[in-house]
Amino acid sequence: MLDYGIVHSMAHQLGAVYDTPHGIANAMLLPIVMRFNGEVCANRFREILVNIGRPDATNLNDQDVINTFVWMLTELSKQVGINQTIKDYGVKEEDLEMLANKAMQDPCKPGNPREVTKEDFIDLYRKAMEV
Repeated sequence: MLDYGIVHSMAHQLGAVYDTPHGIANAMLLPIVMRFNGEVCANRFREILVNIGRPDATNLNDQDVINTFVWMLTELSKQVGINQTIKDYGVKEEDLEMLANKAMQDPCKPGNPREVTKEDFIDLYRKAMEV
């Protein structure tokens, strides 16, 4: 099972501060978080890709597995009309530190497969603004 605690940690803050629906916030953030977490769990991504009809994933290097997984998720998100940037919900650069501070305290954070710092959260939010 993929348990990406920090996608929820980050999405909770968007909901609380900007009234972003939780599912939408997760959909916008998940590709960014998956790329971040992929550095420690590419084999889990590979297994999922194989199970959803991409047997060629067994022959891909870890970075190609991550890229393929993130690309497929992003394309699905676009197809169903999910906004691709958190700026669409009012997030501003000057809010990133506050969001990161709140995400650091979120109870979902410990469920993440990779350790995350406040600076990581700021960087992840920034990337979600630039998509």
